[in-house]
Amino acid sequence: MPAGKATGRGCLGLVATPIGNLGDISARALDWLRQADLIACEDSRVSGRLLQHFGIDKKLISYHDHNADEVRPILLQHLAQGARIALISDAGTPLISDPGYKLVREAAASGIKVTALPGPSAPLMALILSGLPTDRFLFAGFLPVKSAARRQVAAELVAVPASLIFFETAPRLADSLADLAAVLGDRPAAVARELTKLYEEVRRGRLSDLAAHYREAGQPRGEIVLVIGPPAAETAVAFDLDAALRDALGRMSVKDAAAQIAANSGLKRRQVYARALELAQGGTAAEAAAGGGDEN
Repeated sequence: MPAGKATGRGCLGLVATPIGNLGDISARALDWLRQADLIACEDSRVSGRLLQHFGIDKKLISYHDHNADEVRPILLQHLAQGARIALISDAGTPLISDPGYKLVREAAASGIKVTALPGPSAPLMALILSGLPTDRFLFAGFLPVKSAARRQVAAELVAVPASLIFFETAPRLADSLADLAAVLGDRPAAVARELTKLYEEVRRGRLSDLAAHYREAGQPRGEIVLVIGPPAAETAVAFDLDAALRDALGRMSVKDAAAQIAANSGLKRRQVYARALELAQGGTAAEAAAGGGDEN
């Protein structure tokens, strides 16, 4: 009897699928897909080709950002009736930059068993191939389309003492690398693309050098993951604080900029406010501190 049906409640399986090389799918994942009553996927055309390759013929239902609110109750109803449902993404581990977490949350809240079939993950593969610190990292999903929004995201992450991981598209790659260098500083980074595929490539270097390379070489092919090293301990606070404040001051008042950067960086608000005044007015640190007596 399929897992979950013995108690009359269903079971939701989060099944990782290949990010390129079909040989990376696990035996457990294939068994789960074969035994599932229903497979929820992002794009039925993409998942249909995967299932066809392995000779699996199952009913598919699309579950993605645009229809999640409508489809989620249907999936939960099936699970409540004892169905075994596999949730997959177009590639890699589900719930990474997709709406699956809401389904997991509601299934668990309803007492439905949730399990996972681990496997390929592009962010983790890029991280371990990057040659950058792996002890602490933050996956921040896709970078925004517009330059100003990208810089704002970078400013929010500027003081995070960890390697940063982003998804990016080929047309925006060079511009994004330049924006990140302008806000984060010229940190070591890696551009990983076509992971697990024939033309897999990991290009390592400083953000500015990588930006220059892709401006000259043109758009690369394939899916892209960016990995950026953490700020250097001895220079991060002074350099990154100024960069973050300059970016924020272009969009908001001194007080609001100081509040946002203090909250994001963990620095004392008085210190950030003082430096914000210096940058905005050209005053001295002492004058700024005196003027910001209520900011603590």
